[in-house]
Amino acid sequence: MHKKVLILSCLLLFKVVLLKGQTADQERYMTYLDFYGLVIQNHPVVKLAELEIDYAAAELMMARGAFDPKVMSTYDRKSINGLDYYNEWIADLKVPIWGGIDIKAGREQNIGSRLNPELTSGISTYAGISVPLGRGLLIEERRNTLMQVRIYQDIAVAERQKLINKIIFSAAKDYWNWYLAFQVVNFNKEGLDLAENRFQFVREQVRVGEKAGVDSVEAKITLQTRILNYQNSLVDFRNATLYLSNYLWGKNNEPVELSETVIPPPLASPYVEEAEVQRLLIQARNNHPEIRKLILKNEQLVIQERFQREMLKPQLDFNYNFIDTPKYNLSELGVIRTNNKIGVVFEMPLYLRKERGKLQQVRIKQLQISNDQRQLTREIVTDVNASYNLLNNLKGLIELQADVVKNQTFLLSAEQEKFRIGESSLFLINSREAKLIDEKIKAEELKAKYEKALAELIYSAGQNSLP
Repeated sequence: MHKKVLILSCLLLFKVVLLKGQTADQERYMTYLDFYGLVIQNHPVVKLAELEIDYAAAELMMARGAFDPKVMSTYDRKSINGLDYYNEWIADLKVPIWGGIDIKAGREQNIGSRLNPELTSGISTYAGISVPLGRGLLIEERRNTLMQVRIYQDIAVAERQKLINKIIFSAAKDYWNWYLAFQVVNFNKEGLDLAENRFQFVREQVRVGEKAGVDSVEAKITLQTRILNYQNSLVDFRNATLYLSNYLWGKNNEPVELSETVIPPPLASPYVEEAEVQRLLIQARNNHPEIRKLILKNEQLVIQERFQREMLKPQLDFNYNFIDTPKYNLSELGVIRTNNKIGVVFEMPLYLRKERGKLQQVRIKQLQISNDQRQLTREIVTDVNASYNLLNNLKGLIELQADVVKNQTFLLSAEQEKFRIGESSLFLINSREAKLIDEKIKAEELKAKYEKALAELIYSAGQNSLP
């Protein structure tokens, strides 16, 4: 898809003339591919979808922050009546590493006549390590969070795809409504021109006495009816253009309107084959955004279950600090280092009800997601197959309607020949023309329905364009 978007972005340089502000007066085509590229490039919803990726990146940065080294420094001093009770300064560095292990080092300076006996008087440095031997050895809170947030990156990609698919599907339906509205305008204009020419001809025939005055009245009524049809269809086309313009935006998020000289090209869309549908089904099972999100959420729950099982273990932390306190010997100038601090922390709830409850909740959520995934997969496959069945039906109807138009054209030609030799009437000519226009409009309606059904098929498969 990214390669397609890159190509479409290059095409945009040549499509600027499609938008309001162009200097050329001639009509210009805007294909669906052109329109798709414009929407993908600048639509605010598409840009908003990109923010999902940025938000996920910020979440990942926050999770990695749990492994950031931390520097801490405290200073306490107490003095009464000129007597220094204590003067304590501590500088500490703590470095969390993978596996729940913390490495720390620091420096202390403690001076005073009434210093806490637990503190070492003078200047000392220390380095130590804290290792979880029970709970947190295999996985702890910060690793649990980081691994889940990494999966959230892929969830954000799936959510982005979902938002883009939705806006493209909506845009596709409005494009084909715009296409159909334009075709109706063309056919009604064609019928209007024929009615106007025939009215002028009949009025001249009445003037010279070759036709009765009632023929002129009938020709005028037909002309007026087709004027009404044309004006109504013109309003529909202009409204469809306005709705289509809702999807067009400039690079600086300014709304852009289609020029009145921009029109859809004649439709010559290839039919979708069975092999294409099978590829869409495979993509739907593997890459549909909704299914993908459920798969990834289940992966998060697997990590969460592992973490909650770890919480059933007792807490057993081992701490060791090596303390360096220089003491100078009068007989030797060396430094004696024999000081250390060792600690063990043990904690375990007797019933573990909180931990067991959380583990049970995670496993219930896993079952829910598993059921949702099976149900959603079945619904998506059904929607894809139903859309394909609709396409096949419309394909047959389009071919049948094309034959109807061909036959109606033949009947109109025959009626015109009979009218030329005086064996037909103006009423029959008008009726044949009106029927032919209706059948042509029906043919275009079926084509537009086919394209919208194709867009629905692609959307049902979790895509926004054919593979």
